[in-house]
Amino acid sequence: MVLPSHVSSWSVEDVLEWVQEQHPTQMAALHKAILKHGISGRALLRLKEHHLEQLGVKAEEQQQAILQDLLLLRVHEEINELSQICSEFFSE
Repeated sequence: MVLPSHVSSWSVEDVLEWVQEQHPTQMAALHKAILKHGISGRALLRLKEHHLEQLGVKAEEQQQAILQDLLLLRVHEEINELSQICSEFFSE
């Protein structure tokens, strides 16, 4: 399955798929927490280190790996938004 390009539009199921693809070793810890808290793409983009610990990711190196991937998601989301703004501006 291909995830929607805008992370902010991801469903809880999309977030679960992303975690499974990017951090399969954390899936056991995160699966229940993602479902319990209804973590959608919009919420995923806002996660910080202390959130990951609360969700069950205890090891600092694992938290840092996830945070790095979350940063990449945020950057891609910003690029998508800017591209959309530019395309709307230039199509007028």
